Amino acid sequence: MMGYIQFAEDRSFDIILIGRIAIDFNPVDYYKPLSESTTFKKYLGGSPGNIAVGIARLGRKVGFIAKVSDDQFGDYVVDYFKKEGIDTNHISRCSNGEKLGLTFTEILSETQSSILMYRNDAADLKLEVADIDEEYIKQAKAILISGTALSMSPSREAALKAISIAKKHNTVIIFDIDYRPYSWKNADEIAIYYSTVAMNSDIILGSREEFDLTQKLIAPNLSDEATAAFWHKYGVKIVIIKHGKEGSTAYVNDGSHYGIKPFPVKLLKSFGGGDGYASAFLYGLFEGWDILDCLEFGSASAALLVASHACSEDMPSVAKIQSFIAECKLKYGDMIAR
Repeated sequence: MMGYIQFAEDRSFDIILIGRIAIDFNPVDYYKPLSESTTFKKYLGGSPGNIAVGIARLGRKVGFIAKVSDDQFGDYVVDYFKKEGIDTNHISRCSNGEKLGLTFTEILSETQSSILMYRNDAADLKLEVADIDEEYIKQAKAILISGTALSMSPSREAALKAISIAKKHNTVIIFDIDYRPYSWKNADEIAIYYSTVAMNSDIILGSREEFDLTQKLIAPNLSDEATAAFWHKYGVKIVIIKHGKEGSTAYVNDGSHYGIKPFPVKLLKSFGGGDGYASAFLYGLFEGWDILDCLEFGSASAALLVASHACSEDMPSVAKIQSFIAECKLKYGDMIAR
């Protein structure tokens, strides 16, 4: 790759993710309102959890720092990670009865999905400063901070500690803005913590709305190009701005930018694509690919995810993504998504 991101190659983990592991209940009797759905399938969920599974499925070495519930759902997610080859030595149990977040999804139509969250006293937000181990982060090429981890103490201080340690040891910092309206008190609070982390990151991934929330206090109402230039001034190397069906653009700190459109696919649901996108894009970076190839791989993974029922469970292999890209190019022409 063009040297946009320098990973310390002597580390035992490619990436350590910090934040939310949850449980998804996706309706089996889809294309009806949640109120009428009666049968659900259980999956591991939570954006960082899904991304961790995605990167592990692509063959990279993944670790995770999290708090989970001290019950059978806690057992389920830890066992699931172990099955996927994800290191669980820094996933600890809550001691005061806090529970994993539950997500009931509604698949109303191919393009209309909604989410009903149960996150009272959520286990992931109980992550503490003491849970962040410097020796562990030293072993990673990169860490990923999810924006939801910043929404409450003590989780937000734990995330900020992880960033400080990563800076000290030249570990790449990835910020997945991952805005979820629950847990936050007001827009100023969101802007304060998002912008603090963004200023210290090497890669930021977010939608236009998420960047607007991040910049509300310091640089409101900017275009995509001006947004990227603003963060590049702080040392961010890659800024990815996502526009859903319109595709996404990666802005690199040498002034270049690369756009990608979604692959044509028959949608089943409209959620989960972002986590597939992030995991496959980051895989490309670890492989040393150029940015456009990373984007294409991410876009293809996202397409496979919105065409399938699950998020974590349906994360594709390298071979599956490659064959999907080849099939699409055969059918639609070489530059289908670029």
